[in-house]
Amino acid sequence: MQRELKGGLDDRGIAALWGCIADLDKIVPPINEEYCASYFTKLRTMAQVAATPYIPTAT
Repeated sequence: MQRELKGGLDDRGIAALWGCIADLDKIVPPINEEYCASYFTKLRTMAQVAATPYIPTAT
């Protein structure tokens, strides 16, 4: 997130960000503790917002 805010991500950073989103998609659903689930859901939302400019366009 810091790199995105300070000028954007390179290809490696974009790949890492999408990897984190995929990981969060796997770990958040089975979390039974409400506070923890909420925290990781917020992280996932921030990551998605940062990744949105890097969604490839359909060709």
